Amino acid sequence: MTFTTFKPYTPKNRTSKTRTPKTRIVKAAALHGALLAALVLLAAGQTPAQAAAPRHALRGDWLYLTVTRGDSRSSDTRGTLLLCDPPQGHAHAAEACAELGAAGGDIDAVPPTSVFCPMIYAPVTAHARGEWKGRQVDYTRTFSNGCVLAARTGHVFALDT
Repeated sequence: MTFTTFKPYTPKNRTSKTRTPKTRIVKAAALHGALLAALVLLAAGQTPAQAAAPRHALRGDWLYLTVTRGDSRSSDTRGTLLLCDPPQGHAHAAEACAELGAAGGDIDAVPPTSVFCPMIYAPVTAHARGEWKGRQVDYTRTFSNGCVLAARTGHVFALDT
């Protein structure tokens, strides 16, 4: 009769193939919990600092304007800060401030110009964020192309020239 020696189980001779799925699940859950706790701590640490910081240091009427060509994933975004007391910030600041002043700071109320625009779909998204006469402004519209944007918003989003 032949006897074979049985090698007892030790963690050293256990391979990844012999790990039970339950062990992997427990480790993944522990890792997930640790990451979630770290994110909560980071968010909690930043909240008081953000709340204490002033919203902006600008006085008077101002808008931060951006124009994005293409879809929302596009990286072709241009932007500028338009200040209207005195007019400065982009190439047509005086005209843009005059148009906004006549419209009471409402970009939708800027009178459209009468032009013929091509029916070519090349989307352009205009975004304005700021303050006008003490009122918060947050404007976002997507136009079918740059010609329609210029016709509808006047000099406000004329950032290219």
